[in-house]
Amino acid sequence: MYARNVSINLKPNSVKQFTQKVEQEILPLLKRQDGFQDAITFLPEGGKYAIAISLWDGKESAEAYGRNTYSQVLQSLGTVIEGTPKVTLYEVASSTFHNIPAHA
Repeated sequence: MYARNVSINLKPNSVKQFTQKVEQEILPLLKRQDGFQDAITFLPEGGKYAIAISLWDGKESAEAYGRNTYSQVLQSLGTVIEGTPKVTLYEVASSTFHNIPAHA
């Protein structure tokens, strides 16, 4: 399993609009992607940035999404984000929710 970690700077006072876009536009789009497993979004207090983590069945699926569909996500979020989000790809080492044991 692979994870895409996206760090996003939000425009001032845009948390509500950001969460609505995630719920109404981004999650439905993600659910249609091959290999998509789950998504988690974090909003620290203050509403200046967000962390979005999407989980994929493998590296190939995560990379294909990044090449083919991610630009639509950026376009959808264009009114609520500042700058270019930072994307990092990780292999998932363990997860209790997804029953992935820690690497030995």
